[in-house]
Amino acid sequence: MEISNELTPEECSSMSDIRTEIDFLDRAIINLIGQRSKYLEAATKLQTSDLTVRSPEQIKTMLLQRREWANAEGVDPDIIEKIYTDLVHHFLQDHLKATQPA
Repeated sequence: MEISNELTPEECSSMSDIRTEIDFLDRAIINLIGQRSKYLEAATKLQTSDLTVRSPEQIKTMLLQRREWANAEGVDPDIIEKIYTDLVHHFLQDHLKATQPA
């Protein structure tokens, strides 16, 4: 997936240019996380138990794949694993809160 900035890093001639391009990327990342969360919401409606929602094996497999993708992109896999671990735990906690009786 390619997201097109107005300027490449090499074309930036000022810190303002760099900040603008980083803001563009951060906005796209946040948009994508929002889209991802909607798929997670849909998944929780299809899953029949908390065990399927938080399958440790499934999470482990997903994290390993994200590490591979990070390596392929030249990104530190440790930071990617931390980001996705935090995302998964956040959405799991939201799901568990939503399904607990009041």
